[in-house]
Amino acid sequence: MTAHWKENHKNLMLFSGRAHPELAEAVARDLEVEVTPMTARDFANGEIYVRFEESVRGSDCFVIQSHTQPLNKWLMEQLLMIDALKRGSAKRITAILPFYPYARQDKKHRGREPISARLIADLLQTAGADRIVSVDLHTDQIQGFFDGPVDHMHAMPILTDYIKDKYDLSNIVVVSPDAGRVKVAEKWANTLGDAPMAFVHKTRSTEVANEVVSNRVVGDVSGKDCVLLDDMIDTGGTIAGAVGVLKEAGARSVVIACTHGVFSDPARERLSSCGAEEVITTDTLPQSTEGWANLTVLPIAPLLARTINEIFENGSVTTLFEGDA
Repeated sequence: MTAHWKENHKNLMLFSGRAHPELAEAVARDLEVEVTPMTARDFANGEIYVRFEESVRGSDCFVIQSHTQPLNKWLMEQLLMIDALKRGSAKRITAILPFYPYARQDKKHRGREPISARLIADLLQTAGADRIVSVDLHTDQIQGFFDGPVDHMHAMPILTDYIKDKYDLSNIVVVSPDAGRVKVAEKWANTLGDAPMAFVHKTRSTEVANEVVSNRVVGDVSGKDCVLLDDMIDTGGTIAGAVGVLKEAGARSVVIACTHGVFSDPARERLSSCGAEEVITTDTLPQSTEGWANLTVLPIAPLLARTINEIFENGSVTTLFEGDA
């Protein structure tokens, strides 16, 4: 029997959950594709229904969902979307989580606690995800929770390019909000012209969530323009406290930079009045500058689009950082 050979063309399909459709549309424009139409609705009891309006058989599928509030709803919606693609015979399913949910719970601090970040990886894999793409994971170890390829993208080049264009680097000091992010601060310092570094020594309450006491600055910030960085800002208590400590230590100005602006209440009030000259973030989560005195939002879509293209073309995702990661 003679084999019959047929050329197989891959088909890229982009899907978006309802949490942040503007981001998916921006990614689609950069890729020059369209977001695949989907029916999604909530039942009266809160259950979610999804159905794709086009065949996904044999396609390379990318599912974007931003995990903003209500986080658990959007997580469940993405899991259902992945399951629908698997049952629709998609060739490969890549889950894109610009902001990885439950990332702060990546290890046990005390007895009888869950490792929630691992559970999220297990859920994604069980649903049918073959690959995960995320931006600035809270800790690198989360990559090991998923038994498959994980593309850990970095927003640092986007943020540092903006700072280079707007601020004088000759008087910059890069400040980590705690000792745990000093390695990240080192990369920032190297990128910003081998800038000096400092960090804020702090203690975190084990009893009360989001409660941090900032103590003192380790390093010289007197008369300096400080770039205070973090991967995410939730209620803003840690960062606002760090700004106050830097000001008390004689800092001339403070600019806050983060990848994920969660900005749960009362973050806006805290960060607008803490004395920071500017708060810079990306749109991995939906953002609005309304009511802010100092917020700047940078687009993450170009990075996600380039990542999707490299994955689809079987290229190298690492080359997107050009040595910056």
